[in-house]
Amino acid sequence: MTSVRLAQWNPHSLMSAFLFRTKSPDRLQREAEEPRHRLNRTLGAVDLTALGIGAIIGAGIFATTGSAVAGTADRPGAGPALIFSYLLTAVACGFCALCYAEFASMIPVSGSAYTYAYATLGELIAWIIGWDLIIEYAVGNVAVAVSWSGYFKELLRGFGTELPVWLTTDYRTAHKSAEILANAPHLGPVPIIVNLPAVLIVALITFLLIIGIKESARFNSTLVVIKLAVVFAFIAVGAFYVRPDNWHPFAPNGWRGVATGAALIFFAYIGFDAVSTTAEECRNPQRDIPIGMIASLIVCTVLYVLITAVLTGILPYTQLGTAEPLATALNSIGLNWTAGIVSFGAVISMTAVLLVFQLGQPRIFFAMSRDGLLPSAFAAVHPRFRTPHVTTLLTGVFVAAFAGFMDINEAVELTNIGTLFAFILVALGVIILRFREPNRTRPFLCPGVPYVPLLGILSCGFLMAQLPLLTWARFLIWLFIGLVIYFLYGAESSRLFRESILSRPDLLKQVHTWRNGIGIALLAASALLLYSGLMKNGELSDNIGGALAIPFSGDLLHHSIVLVGGVNFVLGLVFLRKARSREFSVINRR
Repeated sequence: MTSVRLAQWNPHSLMSAFLFRTKSPDRLQREAEEPRHRLNRTLGAVDLTALGIGAIIGAGIFATTGSAVAGTADRPGAGPALIFSYLLTAVACGFCALCYAEFASMIPVSGSAYTYAYATLGELIAWIIGWDLIIEYAVGNVAVAVSWSGYFKELLRGFGTELPVWLTTDYRTAHKSAEILANAPHLGPVPIIVNLPAVLIVALITFLLIIGIKESARFNSTLVVIKLAVVFAFIAVGAFYVRPDNWHPFAPNGWRGVATGAALIFFAYIGFDAVSTTAEECRNPQRDIPIGMIASLIVCTVLYVLITAVLTGILPYTQLGTAEPLATALNSIGLNWTAGIVSFGAVISMTAVLLVFQLGQPRIFFAMSRDGLLPSAFAAVHPRFRTPHVTTLLTGVFVAAFAGFMDINEAVELTNIGTLFAFILVALGVIILRFREPNRTRPFLCPGVPYVPLLGILSCGFLMAQLPLLTWARFLIWLFIGLVIYFLYGAESSRLFRESILSRPDLLKQVHTWRNGIGIALLAASALLLYSGLMKNGELSDNIGGALAIPFSGDLLHHSIVLVGGVNFVLGLVFLRKARSREFSVINRR
């Protein structure tokens, strides 16, 4: 029987034995090479760099730049000093990219931060980070799909085609507009509102990813060439219309504006780490993955700085607070044809982002299933295409469903905090593994350990602190949902647990202890939810509805909260019952 390594700290603690069970990097690689789980190795350094650029340049630069420059009612704008915001975020991402590069070269396995956490921080933390990565890839793709839909709608409008508003709007936004609700068709009392273009583009990308990684990489490379051509065109043409007077005041809201802008446009940098999820499909992952991540990050930072300088030089920053700031700037100087090209470029750019993010999430599910934390069907490989088709399809359904109904601003902020949290854990993992296994071969060595990883942790923590409290509340709720799923299924189903339970029956006691605590927490939450919904407490219900992102108001909001409270109550009882089940039932089952 394969032995289970336990983390070296606090070895006498029963809880640490359960929380910090790890897999060695060697074992992770051996399991990845099992024939039934093996993926097709076809990617090189150029493919990976293109994937990185394809993931990074997209909705961030084409959509969030406007609100970051001009500010909103809730946050100050950075003005032309958004250049420093981009550089600040690039430094934070650079520290973390070096940490990712060390792990990716040492453990070339699909799973990204999830796999690295499994090797250093233990199974429970690995599950949490894997669940957290759903926010980065799947929820992030929801935001990109919604932004893609907006630019696609504008592109169609340029050709004289107008789609109905109820077919291009998310449910939450529509409920704030009486006009949209009145014009939408109804199914009984329920208005039919869906962002159809966002759903369709996700379906198309999902199909492409199922038929093959090499085909997807070629398609992405084509999109990257087009998007870079559009970006260079904007910089080259716009540079002739720059007025230096528009750069004054350079930082209208001082450091606060720069810091807030950095936290917001962090979304524009998400994606370089997606390169690491393709490790099992690279010909030479130890060399090519670090090249792909770092090269794409450098290229995109240079382009972001140039775009921001030109953008804020063409038009005063106060006039750039639109959903399509690049097109707005070009329209203001009469270059409508160029604005049309930029809109086309935005559609192409975000298509590439959708592809790379949609490629990353299934491979994390794939790795988690291979470890037993998700059902075995999630680790299925298509016999012909050699792609993880089951998880690719499920990810597509998840993203398409939420893209049809979710608000982009909520998705962006949730994506940012989830990704920053993942970066922090990866940087922490580098320090831990350097301490635990200092002599292990590392094809790429992160410089300045522990200082560089610590700087990455501090800079990412600083950016997280700039995000709203509501985003923090949603993030914590998301993590708690992840714990519920883990202790309901993954804790007893993991390969490590099954291998060690016969010799360590105390592990099951620890699972029951956690289940008991989670069951009590669920019952307490259900009491609060049922009270709010049944008593129709307006202020409390509004706060709960905001934290749970419920898109309704009035009676529908109260009914939704009661429904969530009922689900929590049932789950609480299930957990308490499982916590009191016979200690060795899992052994008898298996």
